Amino acid sequence: MKVSVIMPAYNAARYIEQSIRSVIAQTFTDWELLVIDDCSDDETAGIADRLASADDRIKVIRREQNCGVAQNRNFGVTTAQGEWIAFLDSDDLWNKDKLKKQVELIKKHPDAEISYTASTFIDEDGKAYPCVMHAKPMLTYNELLHRNLMSCSSVMVKRDMMLRFPMENDEMHEDYVSWLRILREVPCAYGLDEPMLTYRLSKASKSGNRVRSGKMIYRSYRCVGYGVIRSAWLTLRYIPYSVKKRKRILESRN
Repeated sequence: MKVSVIMPAYNAARYIEQSIRSVIAQTFTDWELLVIDDCSDDETAGIADRLASADDRIKVIRREQNCGVAQNRNFGVTTAQGEWIAFLDSDDLWNKDKLKKQVELIKKHPDAEISYTASTFIDEDGKAYPCVMHAKPMLTYNELLHRNLMSCSSVMVKRDMMLRFPMENDEMHEDYVSWLRILREVPCAYGLDEPMLTYRLSKASKSGNRVRSGKMIYRSYRCVGYGVIRSAWLTLRYIPYSVKKRKRILESRN
């Protein structure tokens, strides 16, 4: 079973080598890594090229114009050779057994179309927060609608599903929209409650700005078909969870 790992990258020179090496270190070895360089003007592509020259499972693709993370993930999916897709952002890290354990989980559930794992967190300097975002064994659409438990860099999903439900634009939580659309079609996402992903919290990230994030959540609900009032109500219900989650992570060092 081949897994295609999609890594969009833009000016990611500070972290991308760590992220790529966390893929190279995987105990599951039947993977390809597609690094989609989005017209970086730093050393991102050069670092990726150097690592690719030592491992032919790594392919570096340079876009001709800046497209944004959603479109680069979609482009990676269309280019991928694997039956399954795993996403990894260029500043996040995987546990060495991430793919192995997720493949084992999928094999236990022949009906699986999508899965995810628990996550831990680090700051921009790599210092850990002693906090875990847990994964439910089976996550349904209604549960996901209330709060997004599925970190994109933890997800493994069938390529056919991503071709049917590509990510939308970067003005919303594009991955969340895809997960909601998929879970309308399938009974659940299977979760592995082990922290196989280390997610890097960044002040510059889309979710780091709470006002912007709230607007993006609202647009996400609108995109999956909810009306203005329903979307506003869902957003108002979602925001306290989002704020509480980030506060819990940041205060876990105290």
